Amino acid sequence: MAIALIVAFSLGIIAQRNGLIDSIGKYRGDIVFLTQQHIKLVAISGGLAIAVGVPLGLWLSRPGMRRAAETIMQALNLGSTIPTLAVLALAMTFLGIGVVPAIFGLWAASLLPIVRNTYAGMLGVPAHFIEAATGMGMRPLQILSGVELPNALFVMFAGIRTALAVNVGTAPLAFLIGGGGLGELIFTGIDLNEPSMMLAGAIPTALLAVLVDYAVGALAYWVVPRGVNPLR
Repeated sequence: MAIALIVAFSLGIIAQRNGLIDSIGKYRGDIVFLTQQHIKLVAISGGLAIAVGVPLGLWLSRPGMRRAAETIMQALNLGSTIPTLAVLALAMTFLGIGVVPAIFGLWAASLLPIVRNTYAGMLGVPAHFIEAATGMGMRPLQILSGVELPNALFVMFAGIRTALAVNVGTAPLAFLIGGGGLGELIFTGIDLNEPSMMLAGAIPTALLAVLVDYAVGALAYWVVPRGVNPLR
C-alpha cells in the first residue's frame, strides 16, 4: 500500500510538471457530468445483476437442482467467453441504442461472477452444519437463512465485488451504443489523438473501480458474521 502511494505521488508530480493535470482540468465539467452517468449505469446494471444472480445461485444450489446446475453453470461460463462489446452489439440489435441496451449488456457481463460465487459459497457450507441444524428440528428455510447463508456470505461478497469492479471498467463501452458515461471522453480522446481527454475519462474510471471495490469490501467486512469472516 505504501509503495502504491509513493508511486502515485511520484506520477502526480511528473504529471504536474508536464502540465498534464492542467490539460485534464479543462474537462472538469465533462468529468463531473459523465461520471454521474457512469455511476448510474453501474448502479442500475450492477443492482439488477445482484437481484438476479444471488437468487439464481441459491436456486441452483438446492439439492433438487444439483444435476441441472452444472449444465446451467456451463452455459453461463460459455456466455462469459463472448466479448462484452459483442454482447452490447447484440443488445443494440434488439433494443436499439441508448441507456437500456447498455444496461442490459453490462447486466449480462456482471451476472456470472455473482451466480458462480453464490453457488460455490452455498456448496461450500460444511455438510455437518446442515445435518446438525436438521437434527435440531430447523426447517429448510430456517437452515437456509440461519446456517447456509451466513456461512456462504464471504464467498458471495467476493463475487459481487468482482462483478461490480468489472462492471465499472466495462461501462465505458456503453458510449459506443449511445449509453453515455466516461467512455465518451476515452473514445473521443482516442479518435482525436488527445491524450489528456482520454485520461480525463480513464483516470476517473479507474478511481471509481477502486472505490467500488473498497466499498464492497468494507461492507463485507461488517456484514459477514465474525465467526465465518477470515478478515475479522
